[in-house]
Amino acid sequence: MYEGWVRPQIQEYGRSVVYNFRPLFTDIAVLCVCSIYFQPQSFYVKPQDLPEVENGGVAVLNGKKVLYMDVRGNKVTLDDGTEISYDKCLIATGGSPRNLHAIERAGEDVKKRTTLFRKIDDFKSLEKISREAKSITIIGGGFLGSELACALGRRAKDSSLEVNQMFPERGNMGKVLPEYLSNWTTEKVRREGVNVMPEALVKSVSYQDDKVEIKLKDGRVVRTDHIVAAVGLEPSVELAKSAGLEVDSDFGGFRVNAELQARSNIWVAGDAACFYDIKLGRRRVEHHDHAVVSGRLAGENMTGANKPYWHQSMFWSDLGPDVGYEAIGIVDSSLPTVGVFAKATAKDTPKAATEESGTGIRSESETEAVASGATVPAKVPSIPKVPEQGEDYGKGVIFYLRDKVVVGIILWNVFNRMPIARKIIKDGEEHADLNEVAKLFNIHED
Repeated sequence: MYEGWVRPQIQEYGRSVVYNFRPLFTDIAVLCVCSIYFQPQSFYVKPQDLPEVENGGVAVLNGKKVLYMDVRGNKVTLDDGTEISYDKCLIATGGSPRNLHAIERAGEDVKKRTTLFRKIDDFKSLEKISREAKSITIIGGGFLGSELACALGRRAKDSSLEVNQMFPERGNMGKVLPEYLSNWTTEKVRREGVNVMPEALVKSVSYQDDKVEIKLKDGRVVRTDHIVAAVGLEPSVELAKSAGLEVDSDFGGFRVNAELQARSNIWVAGDAACFYDIKLGRRRVEHHDHAVVSGRLAGENMTGANKPYWHQSMFWSDLGPDVGYEAIGIVDSSLPTVGVFAKATAKDTPKAATEESGTGIRSESETEAVASGATVPAKVPSIPKVPEQGEDYGKGVIFYLRDKVVVGIILWNVFNRMPIARKIIKDGEEHADLNEVAKLFNIHED
């Protein structure tokens, strides 16, 4: 019996971890052993031995933090006072989960009943809480908040747990999905057993009579046992001051060029990098595939490759076993969109896609060459179908446009077609008929 979506929610770096792809509620265990180490441990050199290795080597130093970076002296200072010199340096500091000011001001009773959901311990703690609490409230309507809401909602169907989800937008994924699809998604989350509260702005949070009390700016009050705050990521840029590196005022993160270079001998990759995309402009991306793509590119450029960022990373998300999507480029609901949909079959679900792969992972970062032969069929332009309210969006493609050029694509219950989407964005062409472009994804096949 399949009871939920399948995705690796937890990451912990620095040691081998068994990822459990069944966060909270499924009877199918899909396990994968993953590790930070790309080579056997025997491949690595002890840090203290590194200067003596004749042909160089790789060392991993755990449990230490860089407090200060001297870019003129080409050295960093650790929290134990140790200094390490470098010729070239890559910063990949990631980020930390944001919290609401109302929660931070609320005191310890509220804080200890709040989960930010970032580490393995957060997962274990929420797993236990979800079995004991009578009410859990998720604040945030984005990827993580909506996934968690669906997961907990499904658990609630077999228990007395009450699951609330609140966010300031008008619908789930409101910053990403076009309004009609956001509205549909909100109803889908409600059907999973979640009390969804759109247009909810938190005014204050307090602890009274053994309950966490959330007061909203419109006067509504929610009493709950536990809060999960899923309101985004704050890039870790503490080193910027000592290093004299620029932090982008719009997107956050270290500001770097198209080669991910912050200074002549300093590069930045991952969540902390605000980079210049030669196709889509300045961006900052907070997804796993981007960490892989940007880390690889930065490493190549540190050895003299001088390659600009061009390989678009992707991300994916599931809302239960029946609805999942993969996305690439700039997917922003404020942009004009064109959606092309078709009727889904039993194989057009995240459950079917993960079972077919046998790994719990649907799509990996792929090379452009896979889709190099994709061409748009020639046809007289037609008018894209306008989605109707209440329509069941089984599967389809949503194109995001800027200056009439596709800059982002969401594949809705369409899996493992990311190379095609990547090529469309890379080509940067205007398309007279996006219905014809959508045919490249075979959405009308049974």
